[in-house]
Amino acid sequence: MSLLATLRRKAYTAALLMFRKLPPPLRRSLVRAGTPSYTVGAVCVVEHDGHMLMLRQPHRQGWSLPGGLLGWGESPAAGVTREVCEETSLELEVGEPVAVQVHPGVRRVDVIYRVVLDQRPEVRVGGEAKAFRWLRREDVPEVDDATQEIMDVLDRVLGSQAPPKAHVAG
Repeated sequence: MSLLATLRRKAYTAALLMFRKLPPPLRRSLVRAGTPSYTVGAVCVVEHDGHMLMLRQPHRQGWSLPGGLLGWGESPAAGVTREVCEETSLELEVGEPVAVQVHPGVRRVDVIYRVVLDQRPEVRVGGEAKAFRWLRREDVPEVDDATQEIMDVLDRVLGSQAPPKAHVAG
């Protein structure tokens, strides 16, 4: 190892030791200041009898899944439960996520849930949702980029061989 590499390693170790002695709130502030920020959202694929609950929302092109951004300090499960209720009036227990997708290019993280229902519930749209439909995966006419990525991840996780969908860039 060269002298320069040895000095770098020792300086790095000394900095870590000093960092560890800082008060926890100051450590957290320093880490947050020096790391990239990500937007975190949670979505839920709600299914019944081979159909998915899809929404029309004014800020998206095509159909989308219920969900949205997490509030400050909100867990993904609490956030997706809140968003689903706001957008569809459904009160669901979502359990554990089936996948998490990180999109470094746009610094977004999607936590993906899936709920399969025994009975088709009454849906009343609200919040950002303006309309809904129960659609088979192969019958969804168009979705935006984010929804397409989420559906692709879900297909891979579940091993689905769903046909490719019409896609609208958003």
